[in-house]
Amino acid sequence: MSVAAERGGGRIRFRVHVIPRSPRTAVGGSRDGALVVRVAAPPVEGAANAAVTDAVAAALGLRRADVVLEGGPRGRRKILSAPAAARAALERLLAGA
Repeated sequence: MSVAAERGGGRIRFRVHVIPRSPRTAVGGSRDGALVVRVAAPPVEGAANAAVTDAVAAALGLRRADVVLEGGPRGRRKILSAPAAARAALERLLAGA
């Protein structure tokens, strides 16, 4: 999968690398082609997954419901999807801007 692959229904899929229990929540930069997402939440009972989708949605300027966890619910590497209109914002985040 490229950094952001087109998906049916006007959506893109992209990989994220999650760092749970971080001192603060932050989105930006890349690691092995995946968007780096730091969340303060622990990886317990889905808390980190919810924090990841919330943080990515905010960083992309989207509603929380627009960002969907599609794969990797138990690991640090996850696949998310978002509306294709967010591609430019995603590329800026990956560049660390």
